[in-house]
Amino acid sequence: MLSFLPAPVIGVINSILLGINTLFWCILLYIPAILKLIIPITGFRVLCTKVIIWIAEAWVACNTGWMKLTHGTKWDVKGAENLKRESWYLVLANHQSWVDIFAMQRVFNHRAPFLKFFLKQQLIWVPVIGLAWWGLDFPFMKRYTREYLIKHPEKRGEDLRSTRRACEKFRYTPVSVMNFVEGTRFTQAKHDKQKSPYKHLLIPKAGGAAFVLDAMGESIQTLVDVTIAYPGGAPTFWEFICGRVKEVKLEIHTVDIPDHLKGRDYSTDAEHRRNVKNWLGEIWTAKDERLSAMLRQ
Repeated sequence: MLSFLPAPVIGVINSILLGINTLFWCILLYIPAILKLIIPITGFRVLCTKVIIWIAEAWVACNTGWMKLTHGTKWDVKGAENLKRESWYLVLANHQSWVDIFAMQRVFNHRAPFLKFFLKQQLIWVPVIGLAWWGLDFPFMKRYTREYLIKHPEKRGEDLRSTRRACEKFRYTPVSVMNFVEGTRFTQAKHDKQKSPYKHLLIPKAGGAAFVLDAMGESIQTLVDVTIAYPGGAPTFWEFICGRVKEVKLEIHTVDIPDHLKGRDYSTDAEHRRNVKNWLGEIWTAKDERLSAMLRQ
């Protein structure tokens, strides 16, 4: 509706709308989040979590509203009709831009359980949204470097233990556990440095997905494989806010997760590590071919 305005004007309008939308819903979310913190009754906390998720979905819906109001972006989405609200999902996607998160939230909202991301522990202190992430049960992880583990071997396995503690909260409410397994956004420089065997992708890191399967294998039965393509090139967040993204494509594939990949210790089981890496490599090979086709079209 307002896409005729100059791009910088749209950018300013959308920045204001995003800020107001985030502040309003985060303040509302704090009420059940604080109640969940101070009243340690499992059933009550599950109820608070459901209220918090409803608030978060309302935030996403409002974001979609200002996108429709100010953007002329063409959205080409395939496979979203296979998503279900009452399922537990492991969601894997390629990563090119911060826009990926907004795109996935828009497509998944009210179709699948709310997306939960693994976050660095320090991000809990981010103003406004840090407490919101905690209330939404986003897992906060503290990762140790190889050098640190050599000096402190007692910390080995702490990543998996932390993941299991975080995933305990997911047993009571359907969830989509999201992981960008490339670990960082794709750039040609990173691709060349890695000598990646894929044309459009970086080499996937299996640890994060494996930890979720180790911790929640009996709950998560389905992989949601999301392929995101920007035919005009991966946009910056400012380009997206300004409405300069002409087209966004998503292909969503749901597949059963093999039983032999669940409930095993990735950190100590060498055969399991090979199996997970091979499984992920097959998914990434198919995704690379799919991306080529999406960009050609």
